[in-house]
Amino acid sequence: MPHISFRTAGESHGPALVALIEGVPAGLPLLAADVDDQLRRRQQGYGRGRRMVIETDRVEFLAGVRAGETFGSPVAMLVRNRDWANWEAIMDPAPRPEDDTPEGRKRQVTRVRPGHADLTGLLKFDRDDARDILERASARETTARVAAGAVARRLLAEFGVRIGSHLVHLGGVDAAAPAELPEDLNAAADASPLRCLDAAAEQAMIARIDEAKKAGDTLGGICEVVVTGLPVGLGAHVSWDRKLDGRLAQAICSIPAVKGVEMGMGFATARAKGSEVHDPIEPAPGSVRTGNVRRRTNRAGGLEGGMTTGEPLVLKVAMKPIATLMRPLGTVDTRTGAPADAAAERSDVTAVPAMGVIAEAMTALVLADAFAEKFGGDSLAEMRRNHDAYLARVAERLG
Repeated sequence: MPHISFRTAGESHGPALVALIEGVPAGLPLLAADVDDQLRRRQQGYGRGRRMVIETDRVEFLAGVRAGETFGSPVAMLVRNRDWANWEAIMDPAPRPEDDTPEGRKRQVTRVRPGHADLTGLLKFDRDDARDILERASARETTARVAAGAVARRLLAEFGVRIGSHLVHLGGVDAAAPAELPEDLNAAADASPLRCLDAAAEQAMIARIDEAKKAGDTLGGICEVVVTGLPVGLGAHVSWDRKLDGRLAQAICSIPAVKGVEMGMGFATARAKGSEVHDPIEPAPGSVRTGNVRRRTNRAGGLEGGMTTGEPLVLKVAMKPIATLMRPLGTVDTRTGAPADAAAERSDVTAVPAMGVIAEAMTALVLADAFAEKFGGDSLAEMRRNHDAYLARVAERLG
């Protein structure tokens, strides 16, 4: 069964991050600008730290792209860390003389941060310096995910699929939902410093961010991801690991600091009656992507039985406040076992707007894999033929 999969490598302050995506069909038009645009979106947002000024992410294709097209090989991409020169002595892969001294390398982390991977990773991997953990656990790794996701969304765009997101909550402030989302959701959201469609709520959120920054604190929030143009029938009900809702939940919850994902009504379904949850179906001749029917509502968020319905896919993603605080919480020093204040790495007050972009990327990767699974093909042309033949058959049903 064809699949699209990806891997990333690299550390937060290492020389570069690497993304490798396999299974992309040959013949997909792909330029560095397609990836760079998504990398730029990931770096935006009010409340970000100084690193967003230091880094201007650009992709370099290492393999899998020639003359502006994929050709069936794994696509390998590299994004350099511009700050590497300031960290080379700390992150040098080769042994250094100071490694054998009592002090060791600079910037060691033994005052582990509550809420981060520092302590559990240090114990699990039997390390003395939690930098060996936090460098990979850092959300900087999501740069490579966004690069891979840009390739996936470029593939989906060939089939009319659009993926967008916007911020709906931050730091205790809810954004009012518009009566209808803009057709180009990302163009509207990206014009806002918080990627929020409610200008009044955004000003309140900015005030909360400013207050949190003064207090040395951080804030979490919620983004909504919306996907349009999907055909009915991606995913499957037949096995647990093929259900699309489960695949999406795993991918989204793998994003650093994400602690929850809802599909459609989500948790609200548990507090409502069945008549208030399920979506009535009615004929809609000519609506081929949904099987010549439509749902009067979309409370299911475009998923039923682990498969797409053809209605918009709607996810809400919750991110906790970032674990690095400028006024640190209490912890222990793992070198001495004594109480201490946690270490403070350079960090953001909030990264919820960027999290929405990362959630888009992870959604794109799952959906591209589901496309490959359903429509197969070694080339884009073959995948398109399979896709079009499937929709032609769907058009014959209930037509």
